[in-house]
Formats: sequence, C-alpha cells, structure tokens
Amino acid sequence: MRYFVITKRHLTVAVSLILGAVIVFVGAFSYEAFAKGERKVPIYCVESDKKTVALSFDAAWGNEDTAQLIEILGKYNIKATFFVVGSWVDKFPESVKQLSDAGHEIHNHSNSHPHMPQLTTAQMTEELNNCNDKIEAITNKRPILFRAPYGDYNNSMLNTVTSLGMYTIQWDVETLATKVIM
Repeated sequence: MRYFVITKRHLTVAVSLILGAVIVFVGAFSYEAFAKGERKVPIYCVESDKKTVALSFDAAWGNEDTAQLIEILGKYNIKATFFVVGSWVDKFPESVKQLSDAGHEIHNHSNSHPHMPQLTTAQMTEELNNCNDKIEAITNKRPILFRAPYGDYNNSMLNTVTSLGMYTIQWDVETLATKVIM
C-alpha cells in the first residue's frame, strides 16, 4: 500500500492551477456577454428536411473571375448568395447586375470592409445602409442578409444588424479556395 502525503506546497500549487484554469475559462467569454447575461451569435446554419448546401461568395476585391463563375454556376443550374462590399459595387456595378440577372442573391458585406465591432452603432448603421442603398439601386431589391467582414462580430454589431431588419449570416465551412476547377 502506498501513501501519498500532500504538503502545503502541493496544495498551494494545485489550488493555483485550478484558479488559473478558471480565470482562463472565464476570460474566454467577453465582459459584454456576462453583463447582459447572453452572448449572441450569427446564423451558421438552418434546419431543413432536404439535403441542401447554401453556397456563398464574398465579393470585396477584384472581379476577374465573375463572368466565369456565373457561367459555371449557370451550367449546373446552381444558385448562390453573393455578399458584396459597397466599394466593390461602386467599381463593378455591371457584375452586380449580371449576378442578379442570373438569379443569384446579392446581399451586404459592409460598405468598406471594416472590423465592425470596432465601430460605433452609428458607424455600423452607416456601413450597412450605404451598402444596401448601392445594391438596391442596381438590383431593385434591398438586402436582408449581412456577412460581417473577417467573420468579426459582437453583440453590439448583431443588435445593430437586427435593428435594421437584417440577419447576420456566418459560414460554417471555409474552403479558402481561390480557383474552382471542374
């Protein structure tokens, strides 16, 4: 039979480790979530009886592959959702029109691609409304979906989006692919 003697030093180390783990665990949650009693999250997926995949793209920089992408999606009768940045809409309004005319959904990815949680509510509202106005001017449809740049969100941003009658959509699988080869 073995005896294990717990000294004051062992006890101090064990308590310190436990307290450290608790501090790390609690620190993983934002103060905002604790203060309000909840941490909100965007929509990552929706329930469906059908076996479906929601295909989406973010359009923020160039448009060199847009025509080919429209062609490929059309060839396979695939509809996708494009989350566009307002500055992209300014540069490539014809691409927005082509995507919309091809039956794809066009929604909001902010006006200038900022880290939204770093903005005030007024700045977030301006980002969302400016982008929505640009999309609506081309497609005659006001976006109701928003994808946050960088996937960066907090309760304040989610509340701002909701206050505008919109829904925040997040991806649940990221390919990071730059080219589609079929």
